[in-house]
Amino acid sequence: MRRSSYSPEPDCAIAQSLGVIGDGWELLIVRDLARGVDRFDLLAESLQISRKVLTERLNGLLDGGVIERTAYQERPTRYAYQLTPRGKALLPVLVALQDWGDRWLLGDGELTGTNTADEAPAHRVHELAGRKIPHDLLLSATNAGAREVGAGAGEVGTGGVLRDVVDVAARGTVIFGYPATGRPSPLPVGWEEIAGTAGCTLENKLFAERAGEFAEAGIAVHGVSTQRPDEQRAFAELENIPHTLLSDTDLTLAAALRLPTFRAGGYERLKRIVLIVKPDRTIAAVRYPVTDIPEAVNWAFDIARQLT
Repeated sequence: MRRSSYSPEPDCAIAQSLGVIGDGWELLIVRDLARGVDRFDLLAESLQISRKVLTERLNGLLDGGVIERTAYQERPTRYAYQLTPRGKALLPVLVALQDWGDRWLLGDGELTGTNTADEAPAHRVHELAGRKIPHDLLLSATNAGAREVGAGAGEVGTGGVLRDVVDVAARGTVIFGYPATGRPSPLPVGWEEIAGTAGCTLENKLFAERAGEFAEAGIAVHGVSTQRPDEQRAFAELENIPHTLLSDTDLTLAAALRLPTFRAGGYERLKRIVLIVKPDRTIAAVRYPVTDIPEAVNWAFDIARQLT
């Protein structure tokens, strides 16, 4: 049964929110639904939770309007669950919790834009290899008219054309996440003092210089940051960037893949990472941390070119 509130504070939004998602299991269910784990048995296996507790938490989230369900089988009836717009609005909360845990519980408290290979975020993202990116994961593409291989743009959103993060018609898709570029908007004060932040413009330019090679090999290149679509669009025009830039301002991709982030300048930024994705949406390879940007671009081309 849904809790009406977490405490007798009817005007406190925090207390009222905890009345809906105040249980750790509920947040973990939202986490897994964002990852594409959408069926009861899969959720139970992922969470290692009893069926009774899972049923109770799913019913609470349904009552709270955080999730909805649709039947995919009859006799017996089985349901697939998905986040509602209200539920998707929780994704930045999850990413912020992950960032806090990475920094203050699994790390030493230092603000950093990268990690070492033996730290927990690196272990987590390398486990992505062999997993699939959820279907219909659309982000705003700010230069959708760029030279592209494979599938075209999708529906139009408020930030521009929405494009699938995976080009299913290409041999493979290189998805490189980066913190932020300094043009046209200035970077936050102290940005250069955060390890791992330098090189975003260089990385984009290096991919741009090899756009012809990637296209000839049938490889799509998608750059992703949490910057606004208008900032990405202006940067692409200023630097003549031919590949598609995707804006993850709502942290949809970051939450779906549990990508490492850090908070600077008032919002979460992606740490630099490179993913190679097959047309069937399977992540074939992960590069993290990225310590040598030119070498990582070469690696991305070589790995993607080998996909069949």
